[in-house]
Amino acid sequence: MTSKCQRYKKRVSLNMGETEQRPTAGSRLGAQENAGISTLEHGQKPPMTPPGKLVSIKIQMLDDTQETFDVPQRAPGKVLHDAVCNHLNLVEGDYFGLEFPDHKKMMVWLDLLKPVMKQIRRPKHVVVKFVVKFFPPDHAQLQEELTRYLFALQVKQDLAQGRLTCNDTSTALLISHIVQSEIGDFDETIDREHLAKNKYIPQQEALEDKIMEFHRNHMGQTPAESDFQLLEIARRLEMYGIRLHPAKDREGTKINLAVANTGILVFQGHTKINAFNWAKVRKLSFKRKRFLIKLRPDVNSSFQDTLEFLMASRDFCKSFWKICVEHHAFFRLFEEPKPKPKPVLFSRGSSFRFSGRTQKQVLDYVKEGGHKKVQFERKHSKIHSIRSLTAQPSEQHSEVPKQSSSFAFGDDNDAAVVQSCRQGKELKASTEDTGQRRSPSLKKSPKESRKVDGAVVSTVEEEEEATKDRMQNRPQSQQPSTAGSLTGSPHLSELSINSQGGPSVANMSLSPNLSPDAKQSSPLISPLLNDPSCIRTDDEEEVKRKRFPTEKAYFIAKEVATTERTYLKDLEVITSWFQSAVSKEDCMPEILKNLIFSNFEPLHKFHTGFLKEIEQRLALWEGRSNAHIKGDYQRIGDVMLKNIQSMKQLTVHLWKHNEVLMELENGIKNSRKLETFCRDFELQKVCYLPLNTFLLRPLHRLMHYKQIMERLCKHYPPNHIDFRDSRAALAEISEMVAQLHGNMIKMENFQKLHELKKDLIGIDNLVIPGREFIRLGSLSKLSGKGLQQRMFFLFNDILLYTSRGLTASNQFKVHGHLPLYGMTIEESEEEWGVAHCLTLRGQHQSIIVAASTRAEMNKWTEDIQMAIDLAEKSSGPAPELLASSPPDNKSPDETPVDQESEDDLSASRTSLERQSPHRGNTTVHVCWHRNTSVSMIDFSIAVENQLSGNLLRKFKNSNGWQKLWVVFTNFCMFFYKSHQDNHPLASLPLLGYSLTIPSESENIHKDYVFKLHFKSHVYYFRAESEYTFERWMEVIRSATSSASRTRALSHKESHAY
Repeated sequence: MTSKCQRYKKRVSLNMGETEQRPTAGSRLGAQENAGISTLEHGQKPPMTPPGKLVSIKIQMLDDTQETFDVPQRAPGKVLHDAVCNHLNLVEGDYFGLEFPDHKKMMVWLDLLKPVMKQIRRPKHVVVKFVVKFFPPDHAQLQEELTRYLFALQVKQDLAQGRLTCNDTSTALLISHIVQSEIGDFDETIDREHLAKNKYIPQQEALEDKIMEFHRNHMGQTPAESDFQLLEIARRLEMYGIRLHPAKDREGTKINLAVANTGILVFQGHTKINAFNWAKVRKLSFKRKRFLIKLRPDVNSSFQDTLEFLMASRDFCKSFWKICVEHHAFFRLFEEPKPKPKPVLFSRGSSFRFSGRTQKQVLDYVKEGGHKKVQFERKHSKIHSIRSLTAQPSEQHSEVPKQSSSFAFGDDNDAAVVQSCRQGKELKASTEDTGQRRSPSLKKSPKESRKVDGAVVSTVEEEEEATKDRMQNRPQSQQPSTAGSLTGSPHLSELSINSQGGPSVANMSLSPNLSPDAKQSSPLISPLLNDPSCIRTDDEEEVKRKRFPTEKAYFIAKEVATTERTYLKDLEVITSWFQSAVSKEDCMPEILKNLIFSNFEPLHKFHTGFLKEIEQRLALWEGRSNAHIKGDYQRIGDVMLKNIQSMKQLTVHLWKHNEVLMELENGIKNSRKLETFCRDFELQKVCYLPLNTFLLRPLHRLMHYKQIMERLCKHYPPNHIDFRDSRAALAEISEMVAQLHGNMIKMENFQKLHELKKDLIGIDNLVIPGREFIRLGSLSKLSGKGLQQRMFFLFNDILLYTSRGLTASNQFKVHGHLPLYGMTIEESEEEWGVAHCLTLRGQHQSIIVAASTRAEMNKWTEDIQMAIDLAEKSSGPAPELLASSPPDNKSPDETPVDQESEDDLSASRTSLERQSPHRGNTTVHVCWHRNTSVSMIDFSIAVENQLSGNLLRKFKNSNGWQKLWVVFTNFCMFFYKSHQDNHPLASLPLLGYSLTIPSESENIHKDYVFKLHFKSHVYYFRAESEYTFERWMEVIRSATSSASRTRALSHKESHAY
């Protein structure tokens, strides 16, 4: 008996704030212990535990194991709760609670503020249960895979106990996901044996065939994916997370009360008959056995001002009141309520208050990345799982990539794995130090085994933290580490690890660390050239700087060459890569092929010669040739004039680009085969931007020539030898731009509508004649659930609001729309008590939204008001254009549209099975994760502000500078090893970043250095001259600080064509 207990139990001693070092579930797998306590703010230490006699408390975990914890008699409940969370390495422990039977055999929650021994009177005879206490409205808000695993165990437990009731189809579907997570892919013999040994519900035999039928459809699904799908189904069930409390109404009718994230619910049996959202509730109280709900006055409501319910006893009533107070505080408040001052003479009423972090604080803490992720063990699963060892806040955030790739990232023989993420793809990886950690080899999914050339663009925000880890945990071994890990994603990223110059490890796959709703981009580890040969010394740089010309005109000419290199590579995406792929597939009509390639091949041929001329002129200018008279070659205006005049002959091809774009989109719309082909091509590494963006590049390039010539003419004095040719070239290119400008504006709007269409589900006819895109961005919408993040899309006739999708495609689901005709907008901070709050009143519906900052609110107000004015000037209200979007005519106090019925389950499952390639790193997703917005004017300014060239980069805690080829476009920096590379190795979206110059205290004693920082991510970049420094500052500032409409319009007017 003793040995059996020792196998089952592990004792954790807590005395004077110290924890006895015993192996935990994480440490058994070689993971570091989690130093943070789940209920503490970042940077705080656990509370000191009062000394005294220790008492043993038995805790039953969600996987049915028991652990014993020793706590001092006078320790508050928080100490025990934190000990359990520490033992599990659970970061999001605030969603969980400890439940035990009191002396009257009534199940109550452990009060975190009161001493444990005052609540658990006979600890030797009591088993405390660690269970889920707060069920969020959307499991995508759970950032950690371990948290979702524990929630899945709770669902499994509720099914077995009959607490989670649903129809047979839903029950079988739920169990099929549990079985998939426990035994893996379907095998009829194994399934029958497993179901015979494991009873998930009473009378399970009748459903076994249906369970196996569903299980057959989950081939390749990892345990983490199964947890995610299980919670996706469970959250729609009426009884999900519901604990019924018997009561009677005023007429004596037997009912059940329950509390949820939305408010207080009333059930008759297991059927919900009423709900009181938190927004409607003014006050909750109890008096003896009576539970009282005081409602806010509402002229449209038939309810009385105060509702009264009779419960079995005062203790029952008080217990329910407490859990209501805690739910309200956790889901509705921004921070933990402060304790009331103690009365001097006597107290009146209960002093109970919610203790711990609110859900908002938990989300912010996890997204800040203030914790270390560790591995964990699935007790019932035969399939191992791994948690990411990098801090994840991610924007990031992602789906199932088709292929991944990795590169050596060496710094004194340290190596890391690259994460791949591009416009819709994120391949998640992390580093493990050799000799310290190892990743289990996991079963590879058939779906993931299909190799498609996926774009390898790692998000740079992780590199800094990877560098820290390598500095702190430098391995003793001289061999580079090649283990991988993942950041948050609802689906698995599979890594093919291949160190440069080293052996390929191609058969490793990792299960996901799901984080569908994380807010910032995970700090990833990138391959970016931590090669000793890539790090320049200061002496080398100084010698190089003295050898080359220093005049501004030279650097302007050099900008022509560097940006032309990037432009030529972009043309090759169409003329070489896309054409080669099309020739291998019979998916595009010959007419469309001829239209596209006959208009792009002449451009590619011309610009190849143009680039050669520019590079030859620069070589002469720099003195790298045998020229004896350099003076005649220290200019660029003559080369520009000659080629711009020749470029006029290509105008006929430029005029057809509008037709090319429209015909390609029509072809995609009419051919599923072509749609799939183009979608797969966008997954290739070379297609680092949306495919249709490359079709607009030739028109954008004309504007770049015009801006460069403007800067050159402004620099030259009128008597300069190059002034006349430069001014003539400017006149020629300005004429071309003026002719094509109107066409380009229409094409940009058309392209943007089609790009947004890929990011949205629930709408079929987004692209219609006359519709213009104005702004997209993240706002919080006030509903019965409180403030919930939503993505808003503003057009000239309608406003859409969406939520983050839960499918592999990571798209945004349209929840509702407001026609702009007849709409009014007003600030309503005082009315709702929410900062930066606006009320949008339509003819049939009103919604309340809140921006993240005053500046964001002003941008939205300005653009919405402008759109309303445009709609008013039109002929009348727009017709119902969003036939496939769900109706939403509810006020903020009514049940939100996010509530989905059990009838939607089959439709949801079908949509999840038809997974389209994920889109995890588009501008839309960056805005979502960084809680900002972008307007069409911002996109237009971004088109003008494109730049390429070499930069030296340095991390906050690193010493050397790395030379990189950097391309800035679409609000994002793309990093290459050299300009000859065909695809980027990493990317850094800059929306939300701050651009500054390093201060003296940062000890960056170099010229031409600028600093980019976002929260804890800091990067330094060093330019080669004052001109290039100013140019990088100019273009990056256009992305890091979104312009207001007034300032942006004045900017556009200064560049009138």
